[in-house]
Amino acid sequence: MPWIVLLVATPLLTAIGYGSGMPWLLPLLQVLPAYPVMVRDLRQERVGQAVLKMLFWALLIAITVELLAVYAPARGELSVIHGTAYRDEMISWIRAGVGRESSWRLFVPQHVFHLVLFILLSLASGSLLSLVLGAALMNYMSYYVGSLIGIAQVPSVPLLAGWPPWAILRVASFVILGVVLAGPALKRFAGVPFGWEGKRVWFILAGSGLILDVLLKLLLAPRWSALLRSALFPLA
Repeated sequence: MPWIVLLVATPLLTAIGYGSGMPWLLPLLQVLPAYPVMVRDLRQERVGQAVLKMLFWALLIAITVELLAVYAPARGELSVIHGTAYRDEMISWIRAGVGRESSWRLFVPQHVFHLVLFILLSLASGSLLSLVLGAALMNYMSYYVGSLIGIAQVPSVPLLAGWPPWAILRVASFVILGVVLAGPALKRFAGVPFGWEGKRVWFILAGSGLILDVLLKLLLAPRWSALLRSALFPLA
């Protein structure tokens, strides 16, 4: 049943939020089905199940927002936090091969800021607020990818490569951290069982993903911009 709830409710509430024209409503609606599902699994001490369901939830957000961005991009400009700015920044990077994505001095501080904020919100709110933040980050990335698919002369390239591997690793790492770090606050305020024993493997997985995120971005970002450029601006 929780899988069905996520499958039905996440795209539906995403579409409602996307069409609302109210930026903060979108991530708030998206969290409504996900948070109770995560807490239910954690109450039963099923961390792995919670991680899998939250990964599924993130995938549903990505697919739904991408489809909406393809067919209703103007609506997303009103509803997706940072969506227009991020899309324009990334298209400029694709066109010129120069930008935040290709400079570790620019993207590493941003990654660290998002990570620290996500961890603090997870610990303070039992991951309720960090899921809202995660949904907002997913939304503008997905809006950008959907926008690429919509304008590309070769749509199959951004369809397959719009999400680079390092971004996927970052999402997975944040999901793991959000699930595990929900425990202390949920134990204190909701009586959810929690102990640090056995959690080391999850932190190793999340940390490894975040390190690989940076390394892959350093190595592959210039090639990725060239790949996407060939789809958007084949004659450039």
